[in-house]
Amino acid sequence: MNQHKNLTPEQQQQALEKEPGFRDLPPQTQQHMRDQLKRLNAMTPEKRQRLLETNEWVEHLTPAQRNQYTSAMKQLNTLPPDQRVYVARTFRGLRELTPDQRQAVLNSDRFNHLTDAQRATLNSLMQVEPLMPPPYDSGPPPQPH
Repeated sequence: MNQHKNLTPEQQQQALEKEPGFRDLPPQTQQHMRDQLKRLNAMTPEKRQRLLETNEWVEHLTPAQRNQYTSAMKQLNTLPPDQRVYVARTFRGLRELTPDQRQAVLNSDRFNHLTDAQRATLNSLMQVEPLMPPPYDSGPPPQPH
């Protein structure tokens, strides 16, 4: 995608459809890729750049690390939107702490209100945190696409 960033959306779609193997994909997969391209082009330049950097980072993980990361992100995405935002913000805050500080905070009364699903998601995110690039200033954890 980065090599086609200076093309118009129509030219990008044409380039996508000329990619080797694209025509061999099932029609629903082809449409999904077209839809992803449209979503990408609708993003702000900053958000688009962040997503491209994240996807580049994910490509360099080992298959086991990628599976672990993807599983944690899926777990986050299964939470209701308000809980997802809360867990993502909590995760970002915890990333700024040392491992010992994180554990102390998670074990404090401050987090007694977490549901089992929220706590499990936060624990999954903390397990993959060492694999992640440095934190961004805002937004949810990076999502692979």
